[in-house]
Amino acid sequence: MNMITFMLTLSFILTIILTTLNLWLAQTNPDSEKLSPYECGFDPLGSARLPFSIRFFLSSNPIPPVDLEIALLLPLPWATQLNFPTTTLTWASMILLLLTLGLIYEWTQGGLEWAE
Repeated sequence: MNMITFMLTLSFILTIILTTLNLWLAQTNPDSEKLSPYECGFDPLGSARLPFSIRFFLSSNPIPPVDLEIALLLPLPWATQLNFPTTTLTWASMILLLLTLGLIYEWTQGGLEWAE
């Protein structure tokens, strides 16, 4: 029963703190850019057929493999409890090596540079 009381009290205190911070920080005067529905830097009222820079696409390509890496490496701490932990650690090292080689390749090809 004490744990439930503690959790309810903690959630109530956090709710009060977050509500107070929200009301306190809402008193600032935002500028026109902050009030804009799109904060990405593009004019939302212009044509939708403007050319889009390929650099946005190239810089977003490495994100899914990194997310996949995180999902594959999350169970790694439990690998030491297996009968053969070296197999799991070898596979994890191969994943990290492959992603590091991909990062080095993209870096040498200039895929991470915005200025020409």
